[in-house]
Amino acid sequence: RMSRHAQQLRDHDINPCVAETDASRKCMDDNNYKKDMCTAYFLKYKSCRKFWHDIMMQRKRNGVKPEMPTAEERKKILESMG
Repeated sequence: RMSRHAQQLRDHDINPCVAETDASRKCMDDNNYKKDMCTAYFLKYKSCRKFWHDIMMQRKRNGVKPEMPTAEERKKILESMG
C-alpha cells in the first residue's frame, strides 16, 4: 500500500506534473541512471513545477480555492494558452 504522501504525488488533482515525473523516472531507468542523458526531461519537469507554482501563488494571493487548479481546470488553462 502506498503512503498518503505517495498517493498525493500520484493524484493528478494535487500534482500537476505527474506525466513529467514519470517521464524523468522512465528516462533514468532506461539510461542506467545517467542523469546527463535525461536533462531535457528534468528541465520539462522543472518548468512544469515552476509554471503551476506561480499559478498557485497567484490564486493564493487572490483568495481562490483550491489553490492548485484541478486536473480539469489545468487542462482548460493550458488550452487557453494555445
